[in-house]
Amino acid sequence: MAVKIRLQRHGKKNFAFFHIVVADSRAPRDGRFIEQLGSYNPNTNPATIILNDEKALAWLNVGAQPTLTVRRILSYEGVLLRKHLAEGVAKGALTQEQADAKFEAWKAQKDAKVDAKVAGLKNEAIAKAKEAKAAESKVKEARAEAIAKKKAEAEEAARAAAEEAAKAAEEAEAQAEA
Repeated sequence: MAVKIRLQRHGKKNFAFFHIVVADSRAPRDGRFIEQLGSYNPNTNPATIILNDEKALAWLNVGAQPTLTVRRILSYEGVLLRKHLAEGVAKGALTQEQADAKFEAWKAQKDAKVDAKVAGLKNEAIAKAKEAKAAESKVKEARAEAIAKKKAEAEEAARAAAEEAAKAAEEAEAQAEA
């Protein structure tokens, strides 16, 4: 029986999330599986991956073959690196302490990279909000200026009409007295 570690699709149309499962390669994609290892949600930024590393490593050690997408997820989570380091320990190329140190260094570097991306996305969102507010205030000022200009023109027209009416009234009085 060929065993694969693959994704099982869930969610609605255009908003899928996936369970990472171990299944017989002959079983349907969303059908029967042997064990669930975690989940993968590509709809968030960065993508949310919940994975039981120990179970995944155990299945890889007994010969389960990951699909291409799952291989990328396992690599991203460090499971393939742990498998590689364990093989090096088994061959005697390095000790378990050295392997653990290498894995911890890699994990710290990866976590720093993810944190930097999250911080960058947050700062970008804050900058966009500031830009939108500045643009909105410019539009608001332009509208207020246009309204003030119209109001001044209307007042000027009303004053000119009042002066014309007063002049016409004076002329009418002068005509009536004469």
